[in-house]
Amino acid sequence: MGTATSTANQRVDIRRNDTVKVITGRDKGKEGRVLRVFPGEAKLLVEHVMIVKKHVRPNPQRNVKGGIAEQESPISISNVQLLCATCGPVRIGHEVRGDRKVRVCRKCGTTLDK
Repeated sequence: MGTATSTANQRVDIRRNDTVKVITGRDKGKEGRVLRVFPGEAKLLVEHVMIVKKHVRPNPQRNVKGGIAEQESPISISNVQLLCATCGPVRIGHEVRGDRKVRVCRKCGTTLDK
């Protein structure tokens, strides 16, 4: 008997439009902007990372040409790190500054939120 693992309450520290660096996997070393976050699956869609080929049928109504298209595939959150403007790839901490809870760089302490 297998146990079901639930990631419904997983906290995701990476948000849309953040810049991340891939630290492991086939695209190790690549950097990109986060296009979409899937917190329930613990995955991210990162621009120009984890590119796969998809066979697309032509659809004249939507003005789509058929053929083999390339698109991004979701990558696990554990395989990426957020980029700090000064330090590079870092782990994320949380602090209360003023009346807001903000994300901070664990190396230099700068605020990662805009």
